[in-house]
Amino acid sequence: MDNFNINRRHFLKGATAALVVSALGVDGLDILHSSKPWRVALIGTGWYGKSDLFRLIQVAPVEVVALCDVDKNQLQAAGLLVSKRQKSGKMPRLYVDHQKMLSENQFDIILIGTPDHWHALQTIEALKAGAHVYVQKPVSVDVLEGESMLAAARKYKRTVQVGLQRRSTPHLVEAKKNIVDAGLLGKISHVEMFCYYHMRNSANPPEQPIPDFFDYERWTGPAPMLPYRGLPHRSWRSFMEYGNGIMGDMGVHMFDAARWMLNLGWPTKIYSTGGIYSSNPGISNITDTQTAIFEYDQLTCVWQHRTWGEASDPQYPWGYKIYGEKGTLSCSVMQYDFVPYGDGKKIHQDVVYEKEKFPEDLTEKDIELHTAPATRVHMLNFLKSIEDGSLPHADIEEGHISTACCILANLSMKTGRPLRYDPIRRIILNDENATLWLQRPYRPTWVHPEPNQP
Repeated sequence: MDNFNINRRHFLKGATAALVVSALGVDGLDILHSSKPWRVALIGTGWYGKSDLFRLIQVAPVEVVALCDVDKNQLQAAGLLVSKRQKSGKMPRLYVDHQKMLSENQFDIILIGTPDHWHALQTIEALKAGAHVYVQKPVSVDVLEGESMLAAARKYKRTVQVGLQRRSTPHLVEAKKNIVDAGLLGKISHVEMFCYYHMRNSANPPEQPIPDFFDYERWTGPAPMLPYRGLPHRSWRSFMEYGNGIMGDMGVHMFDAARWMLNLGWPTKIYSTGGIYSSNPGISNITDTQTAIFEYDQLTCVWQHRTWGEASDPQYPWGYKIYGEKGTLSCSVMQYDFVPYGDGKKIHQDVVYEKEKFPEDLTEKDIELHTAPATRVHMLNFLKSIEDGSLPHADIEEGHISTACCILANLSMKTGRPLRYDPIRRIILNDENATLWLQRPYRPTWVHPEPNQP
């Protein structure tokens, strides 16, 4: 299918040239010529759903056919914004029910920006409807959801790109090529990954009436029905019922980046410990302190988060550090630093911005300016993979492995013992009790997807 038209000369300017080449390769630019736009829908029109959609609009001709959200006010506002941003100026069709949206339209691409507990069902339904999918991380809230998503993507022969855009972040792509792959670190035996943001919500709001513009039943979907305490936009991240805590929110990004840089697959063993140690707990039930160890052959990857105190390195409050026999590489969304042992040359690189090329970034509400170039590359790579059948940078299998390992870390913390996952048999080795937790129970009337029946 012919799909998008980019002015090659305009696109290959300055730092953007590196972005395109890293996403597509020089020859890959030739496929970006066509007159037919992609038919696109977005499910979940909150903060990052709109951000992902606007990055796609910036790099490819698309027609946003429909939007879906259970908050009618948010949905209407998103529709107006999209009508101003897309070339046609058309208002997308607006839906509260994503299943109705899928049944009444045909799409090339569906973006999913809903809370984590909806990712699996909506991805699989979109794949069955014939669409390619861009889904936010983490891909699932339990391990077998992720296995089912992977099975569905392969069965229906559709591309699924996961929003783990560190794999498309220009300065990190450079660090992988020029530091890690070039051998400047020598033998690598240890990785530290961390987040020290004070991001845990410790509020304790009272139970409230559900407003008529918000479908709380549909928002909850397969997850447990908790008392309604106000619009859950963003605040849902503080509840394990809807996600996987900071381990699955922030940790999945850095663990995935470390796996990508070092070409790592499944770890041999995962162990984690933590809890609510320092915060006023409020109604939030995610940890404020947690450590997880992912063991590989002659290599350990260790995650730590704290939502209190100071970062051990103020320049790197969220990131990862790779330790080799010849030096250390520190990486974050904002920069990287290579420090060799001895008298070698230090190397520093900052994040790439594209403020001049995409001035609309400067007026977009809540945009993460430092992430916008990476997401644009991620979208271009997604489209290229659809075109040529290659696996995208953050293919669903890679997204599933990184997500599942974070889920297993939380499960290890819950059970109090290390876990060894067998992805072939889909069991925790020698642990029947922990194996039962690979699938969370769904609310009645909702059916959990099965890997063997995608």
